Amino acid sequence: MWFDSHCHLHLCEENAALDEVVGRARAAGVLDMLTVGIDVSSSRRSIDIAQRYGVRAAVGVHPNSSSGWTPATEVALREMLSSDEVAAVGESGLDFYRDYATPEEQRIAFSAHIGLAKEFDKALVIHTRDSVDDALEVLRGEGAPRRFIFHCWSGDEHQLELAVDLGAYISFAGNVSFKNAADLRDRAAAVPHDRLLVETDSPFLSPEPHRGKPNEPRHVSFVGVAVAEARRVSVHALAEQTTENAHAVFG
Repeated sequence: MWFDSHCHLHLCEENAALDEVVGRARAAGVLDMLTVGIDVSSSRRSIDIAQRYGVRAAVGVHPNSSSGWTPATEVALREMLSSDEVAAVGESGLDFYRDYATPEEQRIAFSAHIGLAKEFDKALVIHTRDSVDDALEVLRGEGAPRRFIFHCWSGDEHQLELAVDLGAYISFAGNVSFKNAADLRDRAAAVPHDRLLVETDSPFLSPEPHRGKPNEPRHVSFVGVAVAEARRVSVHALAEQTTENAHAVFG
């Protein structure tokens, strides 16, 4: 049984009916999943989806949308964080690959998300792209929340050590299965067993052999196979451990 620790079901429904998407995931052994908002409206939709399908939601503003961060945005997230279905804050973080928001705008929003995660004792879901060192610096400066996840890990070996030392959970997505991703598989092999998660980031980053097609939570097993092979453990053991870790981080 698998736990998809990061997917965007509100975006998956643009490609297929959610009844079918969730049904296929259940048939593939996906026990649970975290559906993640990227702005206020999609966060509200994520809660609706979580209530309907018995999964968990994360509410937050993606760094690429953080130019629109206002006090009213934080008020809206606070209201949503009281919902039982909400297990995490985010995804937030820093993205210096794209320039949809300035680094300063992103840092302001990221800092606010860190504060919300602490206040509500929810896990913090962190997005990084060309920004792992900067995200670690913000976390050290603000003080990391009790539970936080670097989703779709992209850092190097040294950054991984720093993140784990800070208390991070590390999640791997479909790109860990790509043929040219040997370095990423090395990172997957190095994560402590009790800090490891797997995800799809659906509808993005479809793993092999589905690369190039819309992704779905049912494909998390292919991510798990790639990580299990890198760690030289059985797929069953990998599924069991990552599901246990997801329950620990999301409650």
